[in-house]
Amino acid sequence: MKGERLVATLLLLQARTRLTAAELARELEVSERTARRDLEALSASGVPVYAQAGRNGGWALLGGARTDLSGLTAAEARALFLVAGPSAATPQVKAALRKLVRALPAPFRASAEAAASAVLVDAAGWDRERVPPTSPPHLQTLRDAVIDGVQVRLAYVARDRTDGERVVHPLGLVAKGRVWYLLANTAAGLRTFRVDRVRAVEVTGEPVDRPVDFDLEATWQSVLDSLDEQRLPFTATVHADESLLPVLRSVLGTQVAPTGRRVRGRVELAVRGHSAEMVARQLAGFGRMLHVAGPPEVRAQLASIGEELSGRYGVSARRSAQSPARRDRRR
Repeated sequence: MKGERLVATLLLLQARTRLTAAELARELEVSERTARRDLEALSASGVPVYAQAGRNGGWALLGGARTDLSGLTAAEARALFLVAGPSAATPQVKAALRKLVRALPAPFRASAEAAASAVLVDAAGWDRERVPPTSPPHLQTLRDAVIDGVQVRLAYVARDRTDGERVVHPLGLVAKGRVWYLLANTAAGLRTFRVDRVRAVEVTGEPVDRPVDFDLEATWQSVLDSLDEQRLPFTATVHADESLLPVLRSVLGTQVAPTGRRVRGRVELAVRGHSAEMVARQLAGFGRMLHVAGPPEVRAQLASIGEELSGRYGVSARRSAQSPARRDRRR
């Protein structure tokens, strides 16, 4: 995990005067390119890591090696936890971050802990695999507001394209595929805002009303469940050879998932879509390679599509096939 590597990289830099990317790669059992990217990520985030060229060059912490984190400034500690936090999905990384928090000076701990839980990266697109997020305007301001725990006034364009302004309590940021979302408390309860629809941000300075038991990852999962039901409310049951599953996933992405059951040697799949018609149109191209078990609406739509295609292409195809024979007879 990237977060675990970043923490390990920092500790190795503290324990040694200088470290090359090749040496770090051997220590962490990663490629030299990955090691160099991690070092650059630490440096770009504000951690005092710098590269020195030359025969005896390498990477080092500004001011020399240290044995603990007490030499970090508040901004540097916050930057480190902001980078490592989104990758802290495993118990080992979470445990490492807890240990690092205890090693920080007391005044820095609250900011570091807030930074570690301020951002969640859900890199999978809505219906595709991992894609990198963009960096929309106002993202940095909103991230600072989440970490600092202050309310903001948003100028926001809603889904229906109406402009509005509201004061919100920022709780966390999530990158889903290429899109960033802000989770915030409002007068109407918890709401999700697309950051690319934010037109302006004004920090009010008033403290955020943050639920004591708020968990960004758990809250985002509940938001996902709700949004998925709205986006893809219809599900069809499909039976297909297991060898077809990679092809279906390449076409439909996360809209298709095995149910865990097998029927007559075939795997059973759940295919989600906006409507019976849309699911039928997505599956029609696979023809006999799969069997749609239900519901009846999808089967009826497939039959209708088949009749439509046959009516449009069936006669002309037969004529095209017969025409060479007719030409031969004329000769």
